[in-house]
Amino acid sequence: TGGKNFSRLDPSFSEIKRVIVFAVNVTLDPATAHPSLTLSEGNKCVTWGAKSQDLPEDPQRFYSLPCVLGHQVITCRRCYWEVEVGDHGAWDLGICRPHVMRKGRICIKPEDGFWAIRFYKDEYWALTSPETQLTVKQHPARVCIFLEHEEGRISFYNMIDKSHIHTLSQGSFDGPLKPFFRLWSSDSGHLTICPVPEAAQNPLY
Repeated sequence: TGGKNFSRLDPSFSEIKRVIVFAVNVTLDPATAHPSLTLSEGNKCVTWGAKSQDLPEDPQRFYSLPCVLGHQVITCRRCYWEVEVGDHGAWDLGICRPHVMRKGRICIKPEDGFWAIRFYKDEYWALTSPETQLTVKQHPARVCIFLEHEEGRISFYNMIDKSHIHTLSQGSFDGPLKPFFRLWSSDSGHLTICPVPEAAQNPLY
């Protein structure tokens, strides 16, 4: 029965079945979280806090934009994780270099070490330079991120209708990367990293 259901889905579903074997356990790094962001559920969920927190100064922390990074460093392998983004709100999801700017004018684009997509005001964008508007048939309440480090590619999939959203190609990342998350405002909802069964987890190192 399951096989019959699979055959009716978007062809990219076969791609999703291929990438889920690379599932990794991603958690959020509190040291990088903007003071307006609150982490919960074992550092798996980020929301916009009721008020900005009085946190110690930390060179790892984002101050200009409400961002947070994953704790894990990805160096030279394929890996996959899923994020619940909900039905509303505004967010950026992707990867970045560990030492991107935390203060001042930050541009989310490959030239500045970010590879991401955006949902904002009911529109979807690939954060290229210039930005590329994307066509998405059904809102992806859950997004799959699949990084192929050595191939220089990061792909995004809609886990609601099992469709491919977009792939960003770099050629080569040439260095470590971290999962990247951004909420836009107090009505941005939440971003929650989906749990990975222990038996399915792959080491990142």
